[in-house]
Amino acid sequence: MSSLARAIVYGAASLALYVLLFLYADETVELARRAREGEKIWFLVPIVIAFAFSLVHGAFTGSFWEAIGLRPVDKKRSK
Repeated sequence: MSSLARAIVYGAASLALYVLLFLYADETVELARRAREGEKIWFLVPIVIAFAFSLVHGAFTGSFWEAIGLRPVDKKRSK
């Protein structure tokens, strides 16, 4: 798969995550309330959400920069 196609796929996945977070915001707040009231296992939900966002958005960003041709400088080769 080309870097442009990967950027589009990961961009769409990132957009989908934001839409889902917006649509399920009330449920997410409810889980936070339940965690404060004693159901401590629900503290994991925001951690999992943040991890998923980090992975998908990071993959999108890397593919995006590669698709437009920007790559890090290889310091070993530049000397």
